[in-house]
Amino acid sequence: MTPSIQAFLADLSRHLPAQRLLTDPLRTLAYGTDASFYRLVPQVVVLARSEAEVATLLLLAHVHRVPMTLRAAGTSLSGQAVSDSVLVLVNEGWTKQEVLDEGLRIRLQPGVIGQHANDTLRPYGRKIGPDPASIATARIGGMAANNSSGMCCGTAQNSYHTLSDLRVMLADGTVLDTSEPDSVAAFRTSHAGLLDGLLALSQRVHDNADLLARIRHKYRLKNTTGYGINALVDFDDPLDMLVHLMIGSEGTLGFIAGITYDTVPDLAHKASALVLFDTLDACCRAVTALKAQGRVAAVELVDRRSIAAVQGKPGMPDFMYGVLPGDAAALLIEVQAGDAAQLREHADAVDALVRSCEPAAHSGFATDPKVCDTYWALRKGLFPAVGAVRPVGSTCVIEDVAFPVERLAEGVRGLTELFDRFHYDEALVFGHALDGNLHFVFTPAFDSDAEVRRYSDFMDAVSQLVAVDFGGSLKAEHGTGRNVAPYVALEWGDDGYALMRDIKRLFDPAGLLNPDVIISAQSDIHLRHLKRLPAADPIVDTCIECGFCEPACPSNGLSLTPRQRIVLWRRIQQLRREPTPSSQEVQLLAELEAEYGWAGIDTCAATGMCATRCPVGINTGALMKQLKGPSEHEATADRIERHMGAVIGTARAGLGALQLAKRMIGSRSTHRLNEMAHKVIPVVPVVPAATPGPAAALPSLPTRAAATAVGQLNEVVYFVSCVNRCFAESPQGGDNLAQHTFSLFAKAGLTPVYPPNLSSLCCGQPFDSVNASGAADSALQRTNAALLQASRDGALPVYLDNAPCSLRLIEAQKAGQLDARLKLFDATRFLAERVLPRLKVIKQLARLAVHVPCATSKAGQRGDLLALARACAIELHVPDIACCGFAGSKGFTVPALNANGLRHLREALPQGCDGGVSTSRTCQIGLSTHSGLHYASIEALLDDCTVARSPHAIRRAGLAEAAPSNLQEAR
Repeated sequence: MTPSIQAFLADLSRHLPAQRLLTDPLRTLAYGTDASFYRLVPQVVVLARSEAEVATLLLLAHVHRVPMTLRAAGTSLSGQAVSDSVLVLVNEGWTKQEVLDEGLRIRLQPGVIGQHANDTLRPYGRKIGPDPASIATARIGGMAANNSSGMCCGTAQNSYHTLSDLRVMLADGTVLDTSEPDSVAAFRTSHAGLLDGLLALSQRVHDNADLLARIRHKYRLKNTTGYGINALVDFDDPLDMLVHLMIGSEGTLGFIAGITYDTVPDLAHKASALVLFDTLDACCRAVTALKAQGRVAAVELVDRRSIAAVQGKPGMPDFMYGVLPGDAAALLIEVQAGDAAQLREHADAVDALVRSCEPAAHSGFATDPKVCDTYWALRKGLFPAVGAVRPVGSTCVIEDVAFPVERLAEGVRGLTELFDRFHYDEALVFGHALDGNLHFVFTPAFDSDAEVRRYSDFMDAVSQLVAVDFGGSLKAEHGTGRNVAPYVALEWGDDGYALMRDIKRLFDPAGLLNPDVIISAQSDIHLRHLKRLPAADPIVDTCIECGFCEPACPSNGLSLTPRQRIVLWRRIQQLRREPTPSSQEVQLLAELEAEYGWAGIDTCAATGMCATRCPVGINTGALMKQLKGPSEHEATADRIERHMGAVIGTARAGLGALQLAKRMIGSRSTHRLNEMAHKVIPVVPVVPAATPGPAAALPSLPTRAAATAVGQLNEVVYFVSCVNRCFAESPQGGDNLAQHTFSLFAKAGLTPVYPPNLSSLCCGQPFDSVNASGAADSALQRTNAALLQASRDGALPVYLDNAPCSLRLIEAQKAGQLDARLKLFDATRFLAERVLPRLKVIKQLARLAVHVPCATSKAGQRGDLLALARACAIELHVPDIACCGFAGSKGFTVPALNANGLRHLREALPQGCDGGVSTSRTCQIGLSTHSGLHYASIEALLDDCTVARSPHAIRRAGLAEAAPSNLQEAR
């Protein structure tokens, strides 16, 4: 750590708590990583929580002459979100949203995830304009600071053009909020010199005809190369110039503390089509025609190599598989409308135009959201998909250029020729064709001087081709960053670049805000600190560190995210392979290994939800389980598995004792004593506050006469999970989930059948989660035999009442560990298909919170759960919590993980919520503890809200003989 940063840190420690000032090697490397191909490790990482803290940071940075970079999500691709000095994270605590004017505007703090803003706006039929492919991860601060656009955004709906108001903090700590007249008036007085300086720069542009013409030409394209100097032309008021210069300034001019967007319509009706052309020229001619027609919302070009990169993915039309002509290309087209009739009109018109361009094949327009989502997921996953097949040790680079759309085919050919000349044979091209905006991806190694020189020569050639030969933009939407900083002068000329340097000096005369980004005196800044991705483990070697996984991780903010776990494991493995490590490397390795056990392995939920967000499906939890190794308590696990009935009985007795203690000394005192015991003896579990009492004994099986409610007999094997045999359904205890399930079955005319020796059965999930593989396999085989016997060798369906258990059994069957004849049903699917259609809803809750557990989401049953909940409630509230962090037994053994995963739950739920529902018993315990609501099972909710439909209604609906295959009525 440099002396200046040491002094800075000493002063800063008087203002911020130590736990938010990170200097250890594990966390500085982990938190310092972004999605770009640059690796800079900050000396200090600061977790800022308020504007006052950022103002203090700016003041101290100037006092000590310390460079500083502010960052939100770290999904940027060009090196603008990394630092080897001080990195300030503004995500946690910066997530306020305020809908204005009935959704016509929305005010957002910089830590809001873009998709969350759109979720908030959805009831109003609106959305924000920017729509980058990373919108489910990227945060508003970065989206505005980079002027991100996306697939449907074009140039008209980016942050620059949809900006309503801005709250910005300048380098001197002054806050300007354009939505507050007093703030504007005070700023005009206090910063008159800055505003006069902007007016002078604007006049310079207007006096320079060539520069003025260049600006007008460049910004008819997508362009984020350099500063947005179109602001000096588009506006007369220097205040408007200032706030629009902040858009796309990449944190080099100030800190965007809040932004108010004018929202855009989110048209509910959409249709998508894939169209294949034998030649690139024909494909690009179609793009030109589509742009002129003006009916399409988005057109994505995918070259032949891109098609080949995703040919193994399911969901594409048949014509996209197999051998394609060497010059083939495809278009992914979307049309949107306010109603179905208008959508059909648009789709027909576009379809006719496309067919007139003589495509090789055309999927036709699909309106099924699942089909459309599959098409677009394939397109969004192209960048990571290339990274996933790169040679181990190489780096994945994505660049982002724009050509005049009328020269699109020439531009693609020019790029392809450069790939061939520099032997980047793996490179592929795709992008937003309507705007002439193309991304190209390739995988240099950066492992030798020769490779770095090849990359440098290639970038020189690309810059000449795009910026000079075609008059395009070198960075269309990803921001200049470090990678294109040396080429800004080439694109803008000496006059334009001098103007940008003067803008930087005007806003940041000390040059401390995100140095070497956009403006750099180092002509080789794009070749410094290049990231290498060394081999670590086959499970994670395909990771390109994009960060898409992070919002799904419950340990995000507590310890490490999946991306950070991979980054650190790569570094550990690299250090272990050093043949002659230095003393510093030996010390670093020891420190990383000492910290990684808790931060990386112990606090990983290992539910695999990271894989659901990862474009290439990396399950970091699988690596953490592997690193944990076999259970140290395998023998104990074997004994528990053999005596499961007795263990469940003991656990129920313990829950009864806990309830008694709560009544005698109070819940708080009981919980404090429990926590103290856990600290002294870690094997003692922490029992969450909302843990219910013991479950009652399972109800007796009904007689056939009682079960035949609609004149027929339908038997169902009911596997009651061990967790539902242990914990009561109600908080007080004395009941169980099976009572509600029996009631629902009776209403639907179904007869439950228990598997033999049910009290001793377990799916094996508790053992598998702690790597006690022997006990897990034994439990699975016992359950397999019992279910086969009860189902008459698979003749009867099997109902599984706890989502993690059902996923475990269903996945085991797919893997060949369970008999293929068993007809296994997750509770949500069975209730949706075979129970709810036979029931009549008699009451609905006003507001219901819904949590979709990891297992339900991974099993693809999210839609069924929401449909069941929607039948019982007028309003559903589904916070974006991919994993609650209870993670099987971790809610009892690492309670901080569950608390961290649900730390935003209470504030995400509306006042007056009538309760919550979920499909995992342990998740319900954590949710109830951290929300203050009671989260019930889906069975209990349905049982409370329904009665049996009359036999006449059931016969009229055709349900008496066969169960329906869908749930259209409830949905």
